[in-house]
Amino acid sequence: MDSDIVLETRDLTKHYGGVHALEGANFILRQGEHVAIMGDNGAGKSTFVRQITGVERPTRGEIIFYGEKVQFDGPLDAREAGIETVFQTLALADDLDVPDNLFLGREKTLFNLGPFSILDYRGMREATKAGLEKTGVKIPNIHNTIRNMSGGQRQCVAIARTATFHSRLTIMDEPTAALGVQETAQVENIIRALKEAGEPLILISHNMRQVFDLVDRIVVFRRGRICANLVKEETDGQDVVAYITGAKTQDEYAEAF
Repeated sequence: MDSDIVLETRDLTKHYGGVHALEGANFILRQGEHVAIMGDNGAGKSTFVRQITGVERPTRGEIIFYGEKVQFDGPLDAREAGIETVFQTLALADDLDVPDNLFLGREKTLFNLGPFSILDYRGMREATKAGLEKTGVKIPNIHNTIRNMSGGQRQCVAIARTATFHSRLTIMDEPTAALGVQETAQVENIIRALKEAGEPLILISHNMRQVFDLVDRIVVFRRGRICANLVKEETDGQDVVAYITGAKTQDEYAEAF
């Protein structure tokens, strides 16, 4: 296996009874590469992400992460392995502030005494500020609860977790779908910063302009299968739409890896 391969899936498949939501997905992501996953609703994009992040167990197939075969028992296992995912739902606790959200489930402690542990609040605050600075996220007061923040600030807090915990792979699922123009620009700048830092990323998006601005390669899903693997410089929006709708097929998509 090539040493620069971050993530590889082989024959990754997920069936829900008689429904074949994902079938035989062979996928490769290399170090420092940003790849977009595109496709119509129900094409298998989210199902694919749920398998590689431990939300669900695949029906069959293999997931290889940094050269090792993995089988995550849940999202926390994936996070501990270094996969940080920003889901559309954000998974933030509205009544907690920024440091508490970033460290939810993996709090820093001064003394680890089980239920009587003493939390390292200063350490969590400093790590939060460093993560926000790394991604360029500006939150005027990190002690404000998430409930009192704008949609863009919430999204940026979710993304800042990837920097705070030095993720080995970042996955973003429609990170700007509900944001305005300025907030979208801020999130896209964060993605560019991750690219400059050489951190690999998978972006699930319907936004064609965004995809062509931000990624190196486009993988298209259709009816639960990967139907195309396209180098950005060698394709255009009309080409991608043709694969999404089925007007065009790419039988030997694996050769583009």
